[in-house]
Amino acid sequence: MAFQQTETGSETLIEGVMGTIRQRIAGRLLTPGAKLPSIRAFATTMRVSKSTVVEAYERLAAEGAIRSRPGSGFFVSAPLAPLSLTEVGPRLDRAVDPLWVSRQALETDAEVLKPGCGWLPASWMPEAALRRALRSIARAETASLTEYGTPLGLRPLRQLLARRLGEHGVEASPDQIILTESGTQAIDLLCRFLLEPGDTVMVDDPCYFNFQALLRAHRVNVVSVPYTPVGPDLDRFSEVLEAHRPRLYITNSAVHNPTGATLSPVVAHRLLRLAEQAGLTIVEDDIFADFEHEPAPRLAAFDGLDRVVQIGSFSKTLSASMRCGYIAAPRSWIEGLIDLKIATTFGGPNLAAELVLTLLRDGSYRKHMEALRLRLTRTMTETTARLAAVGITPWIEPRAGMFLWCRLPEGLDASELAQKALAHDIVLAPGNAFSHSGAASGFLRFNVAQSTDERLYRVLAMITR
Repeated sequence: MAFQQTETGSETLIEGVMGTIRQRIAGRLLTPGAKLPSIRAFATTMRVSKSTVVEAYERLAAEGAIRSRPGSGFFVSAPLAPLSLTEVGPRLDRAVDPLWVSRQALETDAEVLKPGCGWLPASWMPEAALRRALRSIARAETASLTEYGTPLGLRPLRQLLARRLGEHGVEASPDQIILTESGTQAIDLLCRFLLEPGDTVMVDDPCYFNFQALLRAHRVNVVSVPYTPVGPDLDRFSEVLEAHRPRLYITNSAVHNPTGATLSPVVAHRLLRLAEQAGLTIVEDDIFADFEHEPAPRLAAFDGLDRVVQIGSFSKTLSASMRCGYIAAPRSWIEGLIDLKIATTFGGPNLAAELVLTLLRDGSYRKHMEALRLRLTRTMTETTARLAAVGITPWIEPRAGMFLWCRLPEGLDASELAQKALAHDIVLAPGNAFSHSGAASGFLRFNVAQSTDERLYRVLAMITR
């Protein structure tokens, strides 16, 4: 089978040869111990130069997929792996669960449309500013590039974060802030710190699907409360507190994921009173804070970081590759969290923290977010209109953010639509991936920044008929 050149450049050719070998190994055309074609023969077959095949074989050998026997050639060394459907096409058989969207969005090729994913397209990120910041860091002291970070994390960044939190009414000293590698790691550390297997945790319904996946990993019981356009349903919230005595409640306040709803001040005050009466601790995930045009109420601001702990991250706004998040917590928690952080990840995200600090200080981040908010507002309006044309309507009109929580036409099941869309190389986010109760089968979450391709709407029109 000849390698069809679709791009120019030696890197593309080398990767093409490597990909062909990997496919043959995965498909059992080359089994462990089998000899690979000679360099000359394979170069002829693939219609590339011998040097391209040499480099491809050397890289595969470095990966451990093949091995060289001097004087004999190259041989397959990888153990026989179970046949994977991902090698021959999209996984159509995976049940829709809290990990479904993540697995589909992270494992598929770049050509696949991902209106169901939870991040911005690469072209929407501040690439030029990131490159400038990286060059600046490369010229800095060696410690920034090679040393472990301190347990609390880079102090200048914690000082800046304390000022930013203050702008939202959350009073926290730098020593109440601990840097993490992501918002997910922040929640993981808090769960390790606060929970034991068998404890009960309350989430919104719907809620961010990875909350459920992470809580499952911690072997706790999960209960849910319906979410309304102004916050959790407080009558049900009170009932759940009484019936299940949860130790923890995890939520978004500012830009709720997946609904885009905003917590109202009245609901926030009543919720905190209920939490105090029940001895409930609240984790407020504020990862979407910088998408807001005007700050919404924060539970941590009303509470003063007493029984509310706030987390955040820059993965959604700056870079998912350079991971940097934080926890703002009561002073009495910090020593215990530091011990857990050292035990689980040892040092802090030094390089990522330096990158975030550089972009916050030089004004690049502020300019990026100002432009991003305007762009998302325009795209939100456009996406809403295009979805309406195929009968899909928003549950609410979000004030900010990238998500539209949408109701499907009567009688359609979101999970079935998602499976059909996957066959057309489109990853959707079906409602029940977000719903602990399974009550959102008629909903899909759309990321408007990932919903600009006309192909999405053609496929939606076809599969919703």
